[in-house]
Amino acid sequence: MKAGRKPQQALTDKERVLMQMLWENGPMFVREMVDIYPEPKPHFNTVSTIIRILEEKGHVSHEVIGTSHRYYAVSRKEDFRKRSLAQVVSDYFNNSYKNAVSALVEEEKISVDELKEIIDIIESKNTKS
Repeated sequence: MKAGRKPQQALTDKERVLMQMLWENGPMFVREMVDIYPEPKPHFNTVSTIIRILEEKGHVSHEVIGTSHRYYAVSRKEDFRKRSLAQVVSDYFNNSYKNAVSALVEEEKISVDELKEIIDIIESKNTKS
């Protein structure tokens, strides 16, 4: 990782696709990434450039195998999930998780039963503390 780079930088959409591939499939060569990349498939050089940017950002590393590089995720998916959710709540819901959940209810993306399950989980954690 280059000096001054923050390993917690947000991902672009194309970077997110490649990270998802690495999280789901483990170490991969660029050619393998191109093969499973959703349509429209980018050029090999494009994927190679994006994966090197991810490496510069500190999210990916590689091992040398023969004359090629096999890349693997260094950053954990869970870390991105937490940051991404917090960013969405901050940007679109006035930093209120209550507003975010209310929007899910209004758009019928979450059911009353699911909300009850969430409440049960929260209450269970609170009684263990």
